[in-house]
Parts: sequence; structure tokens; C-alpha cells
Amino acid sequence: MVSSSASAPGACPNTVALALTGASGMAYGLRLMQCLLQADVQVQLLYSGVAQIVARQELDVALPGRAEEAEAFFTRRYGAKAGQLKAYGRQDWFSPAASGSGGPQAMVVCPCSMGSLAAIAHGLSDNLIERAADVMLKERRPLILVPRETPFSSIHLENMLKLSQAGAVILPANPGFYHRPTSVEQVVDFVVARILDHLGVAQVLLPPWGEEQGSQTEQPQ
Repeated sequence: MVSSSASAPGACPNTVALALTGASGMAYGLRLMQCLLQADVQVQLLYSGVAQIVARQELDVALPGRAEEAEAFFTRRYGAKAGQLKAYGRQDWFSPAASGSGGPQAMVVCPCSMGSLAAIAHGLSDNLIERAADVMLKERRPLILVPRETPFSSIHLENMLKLSQAGAVILPANPGFYHRPTSVEQVVDFVVARILDHLGVAQVLLPPWGEEQGSQTEQPQ
């Protein structure tokens, strides 16, 4: 559940581009989509061919191959409003995300494969995901990349440093455990909550640090 009762830094974006690529961790991306839609954010969905394979392997979810089918599928799945979710093909160069003159106010690549990260770091723009990320960087709009890989090679680290220096936020899917999760869903929600925080979307998936612990802390004598 996402609620306006939780505080979040910055203004909540009206439109977010969400890209799913071929890294493991598809549960993070789909949960993020659900939370954005519940928060009344307009979502522009992009996903790679390998993301379709990963979604089926990890979650038994068949991502439709056509944009119109994907819109209908996720609108039903998450109870989105009519027109709230728009999906675009990998070569849809007329989509809003392909141009700096319009497009989303922020973008998240979740999960982000090392191949996609490398292509974005070097400005290849060979498909819509890479081009949309390139637009975010050149327009100085928020770009959050959520890699799920281990270990990182020197090449991976150099690419992440390059992107961080260019203005992107590198937010690895590294869940914490201080909130004592008791389910896989709570582990996923930890990472999704951090993404929402950085987007400025209010969330109640994870309380701010010290909020729960504060009530348990012994008062000084």
C-alpha cells in the first residue's frame, strides 16, 4: 500500500517511465509498478525481450509482446485507472520518452541488467530504454538504475561511477534486514520503498529509520 501519510523528499512526479530489463529481480520492478499506479502516478512502461524471459522464469508472468496487450494486462492486474498506464515497444521512437521536449519527469530501470547499464553509460541509445535514459541524463531529470548483480566486475563499477557522475542514482537491489522481514514480499518492499523515496513518492512500505525503534528505545534516566 502507498499512502500520502508518509513523508517523501521532493515533489512527487506526475509521470514515471519504468523500464524492465533482463536482470534477475523482476519482482522489484512489478511491485514498483503496482505502487506507482496505486499512488496515482502515470506510468510509461518499457521492457526488453530478455525481461519477458526473466518474468516467466522467476514469477510465471507472461509479459505480452504487444504494447496494447501489456497495457490491458497490467491495468487489470493492478486495478489501474483507464489510461494511467501506457506501454511502448522497444523501437517506438515516437513515444514521449524518446524526446526531451516532453516525456516523463523521472525514470527507473528496475531491474537493470549490466548490459543495459553499460549501454546507458556509453550513450548508445540503440533502443527506447537506452534512449529514454539518455534523455533523462541530458535533461537533468531523475534517473534511477537498480542493478541486481553480484559480484560486480571492474567494468560494472566503472560504468556505475560514470553514470553517477552524469547524475544518475545507482540504487542496487540490496535489501536491509533491520526491519526483520518475515517474507520475501517484505524483502522486496524494502528495495521498492527506497526507490519510491528517491522518486519523491510517499510510501508506507518501510517506516523511516528510528520511527519504530524510537518507541522501543530505553529513555535516559
